[in-house]
Amino acid sequence: MTAPQRPRLGILLSGAGTTYDHLARVLEAHAAQPLAPEIVVVVGSRSDAAGLALARARGHATEVAREAAQVTAVLEAHRVEWVAMCGWTIFYDPPPRFQGRTLNVHPSLLPAFGGTGMYGARVHAAVLASGCTLTGCTVHLVTGAYDSGPILAQQSVPVLEHDSVASLQERVQAAERDLYPRVITAVTAGRLRSRGAGVWLCGPGG
Repeated sequence: MTAPQRPRLGILLSGAGTTYDHLARVLEAHAAQPLAPEIVVVVGSRSDAAGLALARARGHATEVAREAAQVTAVLEAHRVEWVAMCGWTIFYDPPPRFQGRTLNVHPSLLPAFGGTGMYGARVHAAVLASGCTLTGCTVHLVTGAYDSGPILAQQSVPVLEHDSVASLQERVQAAERDLYPRVITAVTAGRLRSRGAGVWLCGPGG
């Protein structure tokens, strides 16, 4: 009996590729599982993106593309079935072929602290300035405006009394590294789907 083909995953990144690198390590550790996705191409929005060097070192095919049509063409050329944004900072509204199949992780509990210009340290600074006592990360489908797609999963992170932007960012990133690979694997295997406004909410480390 022929083993089922693993889902083909494309990665989009713009910077150092830390989210991609952790995701790749998790997926490689589960490579023997037939439903674990396989990274078939890593697309950088610029040629000097450090994440592309990481990808090449891990043996993954890499491409450079910035315009939406170029990105889609690269993904199609590599027969990608699912797309995961890992620090991708360029607006990309997936075409029909990749609608419902493009995921992103955002460093807040959306819809709070999302939208244009809200990424990285800016998000954590806004959380601290607001006085919120709870933040976290969100995995969502990519559709239309920034951070507006259906939510698939969230993981909460408490805001501590003496948190700085750096300390809060470190803990939220740890939550992202835990949640994102699990959700990607579940979604690509057909075990998790968005149901309107429904949200799968996990506590710290849960």
